[in-house]
Amino acid sequence: MTPPVGRKPALRHGNRPVKFAGWMKLSREEVLHVAGLARLELSDVEIESLRQDLSSILTYVEKLSELDTANVAPTSHVIAMHTPYREDEVTNTPDPEAALANAPRRDGDFFAVPAIIE
Repeated sequence: MTPPVGRKPALRHGNRPVKFAGWMKLSREEVLHVAGLARLELSDVEIESLRQDLSSILTYVEKLSELDTANVAPTSHVIAMHTPYREDEVTNTPDPEAALANAPRRDGDFFAVPAIIE
């Protein structure tokens, strides 16, 4: 499987494009680099398993990049969603006396707290 004529690979590794060969194979070093970024310690078995899994994910993403999406509108959600808005009105005015009734210390209509910064 090769990319269409005149089409450049969509994925890049650093400044160089990733070659499309139908199967994007990650190296052991690349998996260890990603694991290091995630602060993971991996066994040899886990490294090989992740190498295969990540390689198949990248192959799938490359396959998706072949789709013509020129006529597809960008979406954030597949179902039309509407955010309900309401007026920002105060519905319960707090009574300072009731709010401060159980305060251990107060300063007028405010809670008095110990200073923590000198």
